[in-house]
Amino acid sequence: MKHLALFISVFVFAGPALSQDWALRDSDRTLSADEVDTLTAGRTLVFYDDGRSAYGPGDTYSYTYAGGQSAPGRYSIAADGTVCIAYLNGFSRCDRYVESAGRIVLLTEDGERYPVRPAQK
Repeated sequence: MKHLALFISVFVFAGPALSQDWALRDSDRTLSADEVDTLTAGRTLVFYDDGRSAYGPGDTYSYTYAGGQSAPGRYSIAADGTVCIAYLNGFSRCDRYVESAGRIVLLTEDGERYPVRPAQK
């Protein structure tokens, strides 16, 4: 029941996010839901500020700041590829992933852009 309430809150807050233009640039190609799932499922994405978004297993999520503090939550991917996160502290947000000039970039609802570091091999 607690998880159901969490998911309902994500979609209530996601409504406005799903209808915005995300401040896309001409060079941006939005990733589909399938592409976002492939990008995120069971993976940790590292950003250039050393923040880390860890997706999975299942719908679990955690963002770890460069200083080591973490914010756990749950995530869902909408049909249009929007990723919405409901943090356990009550905060929620939605983001988009795009491909831009050969790199993956996270776009926030506020128009900020965070390039993802290439995966290390």
